[in-house]
Amino acid sequence: MAENEIITKEASIGDTLTKYPEVIEIFSKYGFHCLGCAASSFESIEEGASAHNIDIDKFMGDLNQAISKKE
Repeated sequence: MAENEIITKEASIGDTLTKYPEVIEIFSKYGFHCLGCAASSFESIEEGASAHNIDIDKFMGDLNQAISKKE
């Protein structure tokens, strides 16, 4: 991973899962159980978090912590 690489709230859920499969567990932990649904291909992480009533700042922190551990 590049040192300055981060996941942003604007990123689509589908693209994020494709690029960083290690975050699937984080999405599941927060209640995103239909990661393969049609909406995940165009819905942003922020839109999905809002729909699931998730604290976006904590969620983004967990996502980015997970990719920072990637070697």
